[in-house]
Amino acid sequence: MTIEQDWSGAADRTAGARPSWLRLDQTRVLAIILAVILGALALPPAVILILRSLSITNPDATIGGWTLTHYVRFFTNPELYRSLLNSLVFAVFSTVVALLFGGTLAWLVERTNTRFKALAYVTTVVSMGTPYILYVSAWLFLLGRSGPLNDAWRTMTGSRQVLFDPYSLVGMILIEGFLWSPLVFLLLSSTFRSANADLEEAARMSGAGVLRTVWSVSIKMATPAIAALALFVFIRAIEAFEVPALVGMPGNIDVLTTDVYRSIKESIPPDLGYASAYSVVLLVAVAVLLHFYGKLSRNAGRFSTVTGKGYRPRQFNLGRWRPVGDALVIFNFLIVLVLPLLALLWLSLLPFMRPMRFEAVAQFSPANFVTVLSSQYYRTLALNTLIVGFVAATAGMILALFTGWLSARRKPGGQIIDQLATMPLVFPGIVMGVAFLMIFLAVPLPIYGTIWALAIAYTVRYLPYGLRYTYAGVLQISNELEEAAGASGATPIQSLRRIIAPLLSPALLSGWLFIFLIATKELAVAVLLAGPSSPVVAVGMYDLWVNGQGGELAAFGLIWAAVMTLVASVFYFAGGRTGRTAAH
Repeated sequence: MTIEQDWSGAADRTAGARPSWLRLDQTRVLAIILAVILGALALPPAVILILRSLSITNPDATIGGWTLTHYVRFFTNPELYRSLLNSLVFAVFSTVVALLFGGTLAWLVERTNTRFKALAYVTTVVSMGTPYILYVSAWLFLLGRSGPLNDAWRTMTGSRQVLFDPYSLVGMILIEGFLWSPLVFLLLSSTFRSANADLEEAARMSGAGVLRTVWSVSIKMATPAIAALALFVFIRAIEAFEVPALVGMPGNIDVLTTDVYRSIKESIPPDLGYASAYSVVLLVAVAVLLHFYGKLSRNAGRFSTVTGKGYRPRQFNLGRWRPVGDALVIFNFLIVLVLPLLALLWLSLLPFMRPMRFEAVAQFSPANFVTVLSSQYYRTLALNTLIVGFVAATAGMILALFTGWLSARRKPGGQIIDQLATMPLVFPGIVMGVAFLMIFLAVPLPIYGTIWALAIAYTVRYLPYGLRYTYAGVLQISNELEEAAGASGATPIQSLRRIIAPLLSPALLSGWLFIFLIATKELAVAVLLAGPSSPVVAVGMYDLWVNGQGGELAAFGLIWAAVMTLVASVFYFAGGRTGRTAAH
């Protein structure tokens, strides 16, 4: 049945077109309902943080009188400026590392005739399904005292000193940069893919070498996109929690996010007022940075060189530099993917952590895998995480469908709804956790410490990412289809259900899978909201590492990463590379 036949039948059933005022009112009712729901989800975290930061916290955790004491303590704390400096250094240089690794790889894969390109995509797909905390623990072993780097150094020199201490600011920077490089590769791939090769070829014909052509032409054309991406990665590094918690805190290197965490977890009773003041300041800083990121993103296309139907992308011939390009692709594959996985496999097969030496092979045993597969605790971790991820992804995409349609079609209230839905972007994960912690403690419902608390928080946190999919998808669907349906008597909701939603299904599926994947990796929110009855994978892995159970962590992590990689593969191939990068 064609769309025309379908809607002609709808016209017969409705006995003519409905009055325009009914269709308009239906849209407004939907907008009002959606605004109430989004307001109830997005506004309370900001409101309660502001109230708590300006209030005295009573011994029973209730709010007392007004005060500015928390802000005074915050700005006069001598440790603040050290944490701020650490955060800035950590964010700036980890951004540089991520751009160097991911950006170089993106240009080689998309713009040159280098070989082994499939390795870059394998690295990206596996990293999408692997929890950050698993990667961090793998790198802590590789760079740690028992790891191959320091063990080889001691063997060669006979020294008892280590060559490299991962529990340092440099260690934090390297690990964070490695974590972000696959995302940088994804985002810059679309930029380099859409660049016209004519300018590069003209530069080569004019006598410019490979390096000069890359610097003067390729990088210059991509400068706005690179600048926007650099700011985006910088913001996410400022908000990062996994690396600062696992690497920085044991090394006594505090950053802003770990300061917030300490004020909640290491104070008895929790210093809710000070944590709220800290969170508000961090929230404002991120909001300002996101404002500038939005401006850079809007200008990112001004150097576009895709010129219409005559455009065809051509690969840049590296010539005698091709082996160098091949080596860089392989090097990235080894550093970002192979070495961490080998480290995890090594840890999972040993009863305790040992250096990578041949004599340790005799102690290999599947005991850790047997423990993980036979333990109810690990099954509970997996089940809780899957439930939370499923609920958050489903609820987030349902809200994103209606929000994206109303805002993209400029319906009544669409702009306000769009602002409410994108508000959670300004919340760093740890700040979101603090806000919902206080909300769930205040409401008269036994929700704190349950998986439903996590599902609600994740829905709010990742709703803006789902909106990126639906908004872009609706813009690609001609409005003429809805106008034709309206002329045949369909209401706006019928048009949405019978036309927009089916055509938008690829974007909805991609958005659902994306939210599901990142929700199953979330630690910053979960570490504050998960209770004894609602453990999830990220928190379970964190506890295993802190408790020194590296073998079980590695075994469980490898199994979990394999399952999530299968899901990530579906995400990768279902969404298409262009759709995936737009979602970030």
